Amino acid sequence: MCIFLLNNFTLPPDKALAVYVQSPGSAFAFCGAVTVSRPSAVLSLQWPEPGSAAQLQLTAGDSAPLSAKIGISVEDAASLQSLDVAAERKIERLAMRVGENLFNFMQSFCGVDGSKLVVPMDILDRWFKKFQERAKRDPGFLKSFAL
Repeated sequence: MCIFLLNNFTLPPDKALAVYVQSPGSAFAFCGAVTVSRPSAVLSLQWPEPGSAAQLQLTAGDSAPLSAKIGISVEDAASLQSLDVAAERKIERLAMRVGENLFNFMQSFCGVDGSKLVVPMDILDRWFKKFQERAKRDPGFLKSFAL
């Protein structure tokens, strides 16, 4: 979801518009925020995983479709910083796990030339192809990187 402040919209510098989403049968969950200093954001909507107890269902059998709710709240920007830090740490951990996967793959092809480790020139292409193939073949593979 993309959210942004329009040019004529004024918001005090110490305030933020916090965005929350609620799937049927669950509580509102924080997605992100926009401020005067960060007037736009692309936010991920964290839906429950298929098959989980909190699985999102937008239709209920023969009944009418259900709907999710999006909430916008004016809040103190300082109170939301800790939520943004948690999201940034999650992204950092994800990047570290992908980097570890690449390192382990490269290590299996390493040769030693004096004090240097030598890998084939196409090692990144080979790793990326293997990474993509595994992600297509195994839906849980990418989820194993999320913390």
